[in-house]
Amino acid sequence: MNRIVCATRIVQPVILVALPVVMLLWAWLRLPNAALVTSICACVALTPFFVSFEKSRRRARDLMPVVVLTSLAVAGRLVFAPVPAIKPVIAIVVMGGLCFGREEGFITGALAMLVSNVFFGQGPWTPWQMFSMGLVGYLAGVTGSHGRLVRRWSVAAFGAAMALLYGFILDTWTIVGFVSNANATSVLATYVAGLANNVASAMGTVVFLVPIAHSWPRMFGRIRERYQM
Repeated sequence: MNRIVCATRIVQPVILVALPVVMLLWAWLRLPNAALVTSICACVALTPFFVSFEKSRRRARDLMPVVVLTSLAVAGRLVFAPVPAIKPVIAIVVMGGLCFGREEGFITGALAMLVSNVFFGQGPWTPWQMFSMGLVGYLAGVTGSHGRLVRRWSVAAFGAAMALLYGFILDTWTIVGFVSNANATSVLATYVAGLANNVASAMGTVVFLVPIAHSWPRMFGRIRERYQM
């Protein structure tokens, strides 16, 4: 493993913690250009993950899981576009991180939002969607590597928690980017307004995860063994 990959993998968890802290502090201190600055920070935060993935000298076969899972996530978001909040994206990204690791999970989540926004619309929200969905995949990879996601309902519960986390981060970005002179009342109102959508997303994620929580790891496990991935 080269030095660049080692360095970026050390930086990754620091960035995952530091970026939300910066966003919250920027909003709390009411500094100017919050939406622009935090969106730039989100773009910068994505860099170590893509650099590490690029420099790790993976074979073509090692890239196929990310390509397939990203395609499934994009297709799922498009197919379920008429259904508010109910999307299989988080479920697919969770399974990607669980089955293939934290970096693959992060890249799958980030690319899924970037590519699908070609159809849904790109904007200053895209880096935050990429970061938040990538975080979902990364945490799935970390948790799965410690053997804590082995039962169907533990996977489903984790997915629900990730859906709520994803919604919370994007609601926070909404406050930073769109709520002028934010105070306790406006912040609380924003979170309450997004609560129903976030809960629906969590419930939908559980519905999608329960049928695949056991079958996908077995299937991907056989693929990894067969092709030595």
